[in-house]
Amino acid sequence: MKMPVGFEIAAATAGIKSSGRSDLGLIYSPFPLAWAMASTENLIKAPCVSRNRARYATGQPIQALAVNSGNANAGNGDQGIWDNEDFAGAVAAGLALPKVQDALTASTGVIGKRLPIELIREQIPDLAQQLGPDTNTFAEAILTTDTRPKQVAATLRNGARVVGIAKGSGMIHPNMATMLAFVMTDASLSQENLRRLWPRIVRRSFNQVSVDGDTSPNDMALLFASRQLNADPMEFAEALEAVCQKLAQKIAQDGEGATTLITVRVGGGRDEDQALAAARSIAASNLVKTAIHGRDPNWGRILTAVGASGAVSDLANLQIRLQGQAVYKGKPLPFKEVMLSEMLNASEVVIEVDLAAGEATGIAWGCDLTAEYVKINADYRT
Repeated sequence: MKMPVGFEIAAATAGIKSSGRSDLGLIYSPFPLAWAMASTENLIKAPCVSRNRARYATGQPIQALAVNSGNANAGNGDQGIWDNEDFAGAVAAGLALPKVQDALTASTGVIGKRLPIELIREQIPDLAQQLGPDTNTFAEAILTTDTRPKQVAATLRNGARVVGIAKGSGMIHPNMATMLAFVMTDASLSQENLRRLWPRIVRRSFNQVSVDGDTSPNDMALLFASRQLNADPMEFAEALEAVCQKLAQKIAQDGEGATTLITVRVGGGRDEDQALAAARSIAASNLVKTAIHGRDPNWGRILTAVGASGAVSDLANLQIRLQGQAVYKGKPLPFKEVMLSEMLNASEVVIEVDLAAGEATGIAWGCDLTAEYVKINADYRT
């Protein structure tokens, strides 16, 4: 997949992962980039998140982002802060940036192990020499327990592009999940517009994904614009939302140990906040996840998750559909359980709920919860 105009990208193997897979990525632009950021709401934050947030508060453009996988550099005290600063400094030096603040960092992987900064520092000069327009190696380099890279692109009518790359498979839950997402565009929009738009996009995409109910100290979603091509703001916003929602779906689909993507569509909400909350509550429910894995059309778990969300609904007219089959409308509806169970044996299960309280809609994504998820996380460090 090709990068938008004004962006270059690269990846390398620094030796951070014991598997020997690539583990270091770099995004660079010769132009000052307008950018927007969303990050974890966990009170424990990795130094990369804290440093990027401080940089974000200045409102100044940046030119580069470096990512390592295999080591979260979180929970390491002052040493982790210094190592992250060294990481940014090595990137700025390797790219001959005017100042170290022009480089952002991101880390993902095991918490509580020191970042092998010497390995990274040695690799940065070669990494800078490999910069090019192809995203594929970068998308591979940022993975941890993911089984496949996650990339999505959209092209606007005038040729401007939106390209998104993400990673995430476990410790996935809203606000935000253990995920990194980097979205780049050559559309010409002001930083003010990007920062106004980005929270709404993240709210409707990355914050509507749940695999297991846990959030990490390292999560972030970054939007960069090189501002090289004119674009219609409305068309851009629609393309950006579509790219981010597809990335969110890919994260849920690749949940650790997952066999089934769960898509939850909620309509009839009094307002969007409530529709999104109801959808998120269903997608995050471990009881719903295990029922889907067992191909059990247990709509009672869905109904309970709606109630737990706090979303206002007309209980007498609230409706639930599984794979298009109506199972509840204010009371149980008759359906052929064996047939519906067979319909749930699919790569994607769609749950539809009508709150019957208004016109607002919301969507969320999750996955089934399996014994393989337990095995992956029991063996994560061993």
